Amino acid sequence: MNISNKFIDIIYPPRCHICERFLWSNRSKKDQEELLICRSCFESFSEITSPLCPVCSRPFPPVAEEDHICEDCLRKRPLYGAIGAPYLYDGVFMEAIHRFKYAGKTHLADSLGPLLVSFARGWLNKTDECLMIPVPLHPKRLRERGFNQSLLLARHVASSLGTELDFLSLRRIRYTQPQTGLKSDERRKNVSRAFELMDHRCVKGRTVILVDDVATTGNTLNECARVFRRSGCDRVFCLVLARTSGA
Repeated sequence: MNISNKFIDIIYPPRCHICERFLWSNRSKKDQEELLICRSCFESFSEITSPLCPVCSRPFPPVAEEDHICEDCLRKRPLYGAIGAPYLYDGVFMEAIHRFKYAGKTHLADSLGPLLVSFARGWLNKTDECLMIPVPLHPKRLRERGFNQSLLLARHVASSLGTELDFLSLRRIRYTQPQTGLKSDERRKNVSRAFELMDHRCVKGRTVILVDDVATTGNTLNECARVFRRSGCDRVFCLVLARTSGA
């Protein structure tokens, strides 16, 4: 932090983006980068660690010991290669995403984005030749919300990794009800044929990194991957901020 920033912090003391307490000496860090999150909130985040499913990233109880493909992915392999997620969708972290997504707290992208960047650096290999695409909102939902949270996150990651970002080619062409509260089969039907690619050439022969905020059953991600694969995409990897612990 330079002198001018320190001076600004004295006049306008920063607050934690989640609990809104003043950040005096309790500011957390990730990869040596200071976050606008206090240590108490940051330490409450549940990181996803092994054992987990290497395809959908669903965590297993510690007794499982080793990573292995879960039953759902064995029964029907998803069209994406893998989902990568740094945190569980629970507790304080879930509350932070709710504020970001539903309460219009778009400034939270400046705190949550770097966390996704840190994970992406370790999880993804070569990304400079990849195409990063955020999961789109339907125009009606975009008007209601005023922003696409997946795009805000994708901008952080693409900028930090030097990855090409395309947020116009993939469109959500069918207005769907929120996935929350729906059963697995209902979620799949809800997003069926909900997406369309405007220009098939943009993904042909390329690796796509699909970005979203939360993965639950993975049906939305799989439906997007279906559109990419039909257009000649080579591989699809899904990068999300949080993952639920169950299907």
